[in-house]
Amino acid sequence: MTIKPLYLDRESAATFVSLSVPTMERMVATGIFPAPRQLTGKRVGWLVREIEEWAESRPVSSNLPVANCGLRHGAAA
Repeated sequence: MTIKPLYLDRESAATFVSLSVPTMERMVATGIFPAPRQLTGKRVGWLVREIEEWAESRPVSSNLPVANCGLRHGAAA
């Protein structure tokens, strides 16, 4: 049985929506991306449902991705 996570950590949340961590953090700071929830005194997590709702609300784009979209520096093509 596979259990869908309720919360994601910073890196997993960014990966989930194909963003870099710094980009996602900038979007959180400007209110464009959902803010994390406090889980314990020092731990936060992003609610998967809120990330999915944000993703579904994104406008449809007619732009195709650029040729190097998604590749990280030093990654093999």
